[in-house]
Amino acid sequence: MKIALTVNGKSVVAEAEGRTLLSTFLRETLGLTGTHIGCDTSQCGACTVHLDGKQVKSCTIFAADAAGSAVTTIEGMAAADGSLGRIQQAFQDHHGLQCGFCTPGMVMASAALLADNPNPTEAEVRHHLEGNICRCTGYHNIVKAVMAASAPLAAE
Repeated sequence: MKIALTVNGKSVVAEAEGRTLLSTFLRETLGLTGTHIGCDTSQCGACTVHLDGKQVKSCTIFAADAAGSAVTTIEGMAAADGSLGRIQQAFQDHHGLQCGFCTPGMVMASAALLADNPNPTEAEVRHHLEGNICRCTGYHNIVKAVMAASAPLAAE
């Protein structure tokens, strides 16, 4: 079936079987490999994207069900000039990644949190990220990165 949607601000039309997951569609059909597949059971959060502005785990949604929607992936989080976006830069600056496998999902979850709550407490950041698993960092620097990324928002 043909699936038409907007991905990272660009209109896309591509073919996929009805059973194709959004995560697979993004990676294999559109070549957007920043969306990682870690578990296929909605446990790890590595596949987190924004669907019509809401945080979702793309391994739980069929691509066909996203037809007509706007999807933002980690590739869409970069600044207009192609440099790292504010949240991505904060993850780099505060060592919020090690192996990097969870990072796209963490960044996308963090962006959703900051869109809803531009000045979260550390406890709110930790609570929001509970659905995303990191096996390397112990979360401390991820939380520091999100807190740092929120600082400019609070000042605006």
